[in-house]
This record gives sequence, structure tokens and C-alpha cells, in this order.
Amino acid sequence: MSGPAPRETLIPIGSTDGRTVYYDEGTGTYHTWCDDDAYEPVSTALLMTVSSVLGVEPDDLEALSECVEPDALNALFVHWRGDEPRVGDGSISFTFSRCHVTVHADGEIVIDPTRRNIVLADG
Repeated sequence: MSGPAPRETLIPIGSTDGRTVYYDEGTGTYHTWCDDDAYEPVSTALLMTVSSVLGVEPDDLEALSECVEPDALNALFVHWRGDEPRVGDGSISFTFSRCHVTVHADGEIVIDPTRRNIVLADG
């Protein structure tokens, strides 16, 4: 697993594509971490996790390209594929399929299905 171990406040609720999805009752958010050893673009991990959280098929989600350029997102987080070492501690946030999504440089993806505000990248 990439990044820090899940916090004690996170409850495992299931998995998608071999990736555990956690729920934080305090914030109402869902969390997962990308695996550095898996050859999977962040855009795919994001799509699969959001579809799992919403309980729909990936094809039933809006097109990710309507919210963010998938190739650019993948390029920002290429270290998950093991091609390059991780540089920086930033994150990027945007709204996708009725969810506020934040992708962190350490491999954590946070999904908040109750927030629809767009927050600009930080870090």
C-alpha cells in the first residue's frame, strides 16, 4: 500500500479491484490508497472507487474528462506506476459524479459524496 497506513478512524467497508475502501463516520468521507506496485493509472483507481462508493457501474458515471483531463491527472501521479519517484506532497481536488474528490501525492484518494464545491489544487 502506498502512503501512510489508514487512520484508526477509518472503517473498512469493502474493496474494489483489490483496493480496500474505508469509511470515516466523522467526516462522511471514503478513502482508499493506490498501490505503488500495481500498474494502474490514478484515473482508473479513481473511477473504480467512485463507482464502488456510489454503487453504480463505472460506465454509469459521468465522463471523467468532463471534470479533469485524465492524462494530465495520470501524469501528475505517475509515481504510482513505479516509473518515477514521488516528488512533492500536493493534492488536487475537483467534483466528479456528484462527489468532491481529492487525490493526494501519497496515493490516498478521498471521496466525499456530500460536497459539491470545487477546491483548487494545494501544496
